[in-house]
Amino acid sequence: MKINLIKSSEKDAELIHQMQMESFYELYLKYKDDETNPFNESVDKIIQKLKQPYSCFYLIKFGNNFVGGIRIVIKNGHKRISPLFVLPKYRNKGIAQEAISELERIYGEDNWELKTIQAEKISKHLYEKMGYRLDGKTTVINDKLTLVSYKK
Repeated sequence: MKINLIKSSEKDAELIHQMQMESFYELYLKYKDDETNPFNESVDKIIQKLKQPYSCFYLIKFGNNFVGGIRIVIKNGHKRISPLFVLPKYRNKGIAQEAISELERIYGEDNWELKTIQAEKISKHLYEKMGYRLDGKTTVINDKLTLVSYKK
């Protein structure tokens, strides 16, 4: 499988918004996390993120289609993935794994961190397979949702 990461810009904000809404809809319904779920992000909020000098957003291209996105935030020598998403019909094809590998190839394999939903075993399995390890930190968002932190 071969994916490409395409560096995005403000002109891609609507596409990112549309893909985030489709990708995070089920999780939003399940956990009702109004404050943190990218499903709720406005196009303006995405544009703000695209303008940040310490942040870079990539569209994930598979074949001729944009199938998701991945954003890296770099501060104080630490690199954080936030968010990573793949459209539902393209999941379970190794696309997220390839996107992480490509991001690590570009930015180096050390000093990474991310957060994911504690109850989502598939996401946790992906990150652990990629060499990320729980660091013991948790963030309670609401009575249904707790995030766990990973480092590599």
